[in-house]
Amino acid sequence: MSRLAKKPISIPKEVSVKKEGLVLLFKGPKGELKRVFSGAVSIEISDGVAQVSLQKNAARKDYPLLGTTVSILKNCLKGVADGFEKKLEIEGIGYKVQMDGKDLVLSLGFTHPVKIASPAGINFKVEKNTILVSGVDKELVGQVAASIRSKKPPEPYKGKGIHYAGEVIRRKAGKKAVAAS
Repeated sequence: MSRLAKKPISIPKEVSVKKEGLVLLFKGPKGELKRVFSGAVSIEISDGVAQVSLQKNAARKDYPLLGTTVSILKNCLKGVADGFEKKLEIEGIGYKVQMDGKDLVLSLGFTHPVKIASPAGINFKVEKNTILVSGVDKELVGQVAASIRSKKPPEPYKGKGIHYAGEVIRRKAGKKAVAAS
């Protein structure tokens, strides 16, 4: 049995969890989240505590689902209570970002501006050359942030492009620095 699954998961007071078959519905101050879980895993909710275990007829290949289910459950609880956010920074001369309603418009040195539509449940905030992606679903926030970063990943010579806040970019020496050695 997974070490994570042995410990009961406490549900915050401001969060309510409803179970409907394999679907769990989480409601909290930041929003709602609906998640479908595997039939091989049993989730028991009572008195502000959730307990995860395998079904009696589960196969050996279902054991890894225990830890995964616990992690997803904790992320859902944290998401509806506090929310998740990713911070992206844009570096480079002429690179800028603007809001167009709920969508992002990026000027990244291409011949055209790059528009990114805001998916349901995701909010964008822009301050100077910083983009804040926030939402309730950790998986969706990470996916949207990664897709924004993929539009212009940081290049290793000058560091221009879009990168996560605090991300260390490995820099390469240019031709002049190598020739001088």
